[in-house]
Amino acid sequence: MTCDHAGALVPRRLNSLGVSTEDLQRHIAWDIGAGAVAGKLAARLDAFLILQTYSRLVIDCNRPPGTAESIVRLSETTRIPGNESVSAVDALAREREVFRPYHDRIRTELDTRKAQHRCTILIAMHSFVPSFHGYQRPWHAGLLYNRDRRLADVLLHFLREDPNLIIGANEPYSVDDETDYTIPEYGERRGLLHVGVELRQDLIAERAAQDEWAERLGRALAYASAALIQ
Repeated sequence: MTCDHAGALVPRRLNSLGVSTEDLQRHIAWDIGAGAVAGKLAARLDAFLILQTYSRLVIDCNRPPGTAESIVRLSETTRIPGNESVSAVDALAREREVFRPYHDRIRTELDTRKAQHRCTILIAMHSFVPSFHGYQRPWHAGLLYNRDRRLADVLLHFLREDPNLIIGANEPYSVDDETDYTIPEYGERRGLLHVGVELRQDLIAERAAQDEWAERLGRALAYASAALIQ
């Protein structure tokens, strides 16, 4: 399991990127609740979990380095002063010191599992805001994929059996090579069963709700594993 946006830390030398403490607690800086649910789910499944606790405003670890979305100057409607004049040297330093160690850790674990001939499923955990630019998002959760939807389809079937849940397929986001890194790099290129999981933040704000979603996703993934792995 991975969580690309599990925290909102900013290296001291970047002086909080000129962003207020209040804004660093918002979704622009991290995926609120995603790391907590990921930790509970990993414990339930006895899964290996890798968390990125530096803010996506430093460098987004789910975006290809060098792209426009890697180090953003504007997040939603909030200016990020510390990103407005990032030199190529400084961008490379952020990639070297934040992006690469996280992804090297993922690669090391996947390579180890492959060498041990262990079956691996990749789960990329995220969360999303309930309202975006005035639009109230109806989904309780979303399952994301690109070319390979095997795992997503089985999970969708299981989760949609609950009539009280609205589960999106590639909602509120989707995956592609230009705007995503983790799933294309580790799921698709390695041929692993994989899925991106997006949970609505207001539904995972409290510990009890986090436990509930970890339990629900644990049951769904156990069902999917039995269905897909022979």
